[in-house]
Amino acid sequence: MTPVDVVVTGMGATTPLGGDVASTWDGLLDNRSGVRPIEADWVEQYDLPARMAASLAVEPSELLPRVQMRRMDRCEQIALVAARQAWADAGHEQPTEESQSVDPDRLGVALGTGIGGPLTLLEQDDLLESGGVRKVSPLTVPMLMPNGPAAHVSLDLWARAGVHSPASACASGAEGLAVGLQMIQSGRADVVVAGGAEACIHPITVAGFAQSRTLSTRNDAPQRASRPFDVDRDGFVMGEGAGVLVLERADHAEARGARIYARLAGAGITSDAHHITGNHPDGIGQINAITSALRNADLTPSDVGHVNAHATSTVVGDVGEAAAVRKAIGDHAVLTAPKGALGHLVGGAGAVESIATVLSIHHGVVPATANLESLDPKVELDVVAGEPRKIELNAAVNDSFGFGGHNVALAFARA
Repeated sequence: MTPVDVVVTGMGATTPLGGDVASTWDGLLDNRSGVRPIEADWVEQYDLPARMAASLAVEPSELLPRVQMRRMDRCEQIALVAARQAWADAGHEQPTEESQSVDPDRLGVALGTGIGGPLTLLEQDDLLESGGVRKVSPLTVPMLMPNGPAAHVSLDLWARAGVHSPASACASGAEGLAVGLQMIQSGRADVVVAGGAEACIHPITVAGFAQSRTLSTRNDAPQRASRPFDVDRDGFVMGEGAGVLVLERADHAEARGARIYARLAGAGITSDAHHITGNHPDGIGQINAITSALRNADLTPSDVGHVNAHATSTVVGDVGEAAAVRKAIGDHAVLTAPKGALGHLVGGAGAVESIATVLSIHHGVVPATANLESLDPKVELDVVAGEPRKIELNAAVNDSFGFGGHNVALAFARA
C-alpha cells in the first residue's frame, strides 16, 4: 500500500504574543514575552504565590459576535477563532448551503484540550450556590465539556468525517494533530482541521499548580520568569491560546493548487505508566515517542536538524527531555523552547508550537529561546539563545508531554 503524504495547507492561532500566526511568529523571532502580571482582584484575594500569566494578546470579543460569545466557553471561543483563520489561510471560504469547498463527508476535526471549560464550570457553580438552579445556564454542559472546542469547529465548518477531542493534558494539541494525520492516512478524510486550545487562567488552576510547586514565582520580573533550559529556571508560567492547522492529503492539495507549508510526515504516541505528574526517570516514553515518529515518517535521526522542545521551564522536566532527545536523535539537532515567550498554553501548547516548527522549516530560521541566559550544564545540546538562527531544515520534531505520562512527538518535513 502506497503511503499517503499529508501536508499542512493552513494555520491559525491566537496566543499571548498575538492574535494570529504572523504576529505570534514575529513575537518569537523578536524574543518578546507574552507574560504579564495578572490584574484580576482574585490574585490579592487568595494571596497567590504566582501572580503572572501569559494571557491572550487579542481578546476573542474583538473577533466574535457578542451573542455567539455568550453561548461558548472561552476555550471554545479561541478554538473557533484559530480554526477560522486556518481555514481561510488554506484558501477556503466559510461553507454555506450553496457552497462547500471540501466535501463535508471527507472533512474531519481533531482538536484537543487539556482541561476543557473550567471557567464555565466554576462560574455556573457560583451562580447555583448564590441564586439557585434557575440561575444556571441551560448551555452549561455544552460550554464545559472537553469536546466543546472540537464540536464548535466541526459545526462551523460542516465537518462530518468525524470529530475527535483528545484530552491528554499538555500533549492534547499535539495529539490532535497525530489523530488528524491518522484520519487521513487511514482513508477516513481528505482534510482534517487539527490542533488544540486552552483557556484556564483561574484562581483554582493557578493555586493548584502553585501548590504542586511547578509554577514560577518570579513575580518581580514576569517577562523573565519563563526560562526553559536556563540554570536559574524555577517553574512554568500559565498561559492560554489556540493553534489550528489544516492537514490535507498531498494529492488533494496539489489538485486544487494549494500553498503547502510542510509535510506532517509522522507521529509517535506513547505513555509512561510511571507517575501521574512525573515523567519516567529514564525518559523511555519520550524516547520511544520520538523514535516512533521518525519511523512512521521514514526518517532517520540524522535527517532531523531541529527539535522544538516541550521544555516548560521546570527544574526536572527540561533536563529529562534534553536527555531523551539526545538518546533518540543525538546531539546535532538545534533546539528551541517557545514557552520562554509564550508561557505554557497547556492543551494549546503542542499545536501552537507545531506551527512554529512548520514555520522554522518553511522560512529556514529557528527562533531563540527567550530568557535563556545561562544554559544548564546538564543540558548537553545546542539550544538557540539570544538571536534567531538561520538554518536550512529538511525535517524537524516537535515534542509534547503531559501529566498522566502522555508523550507525543510529531515529525515535520520539507514539502
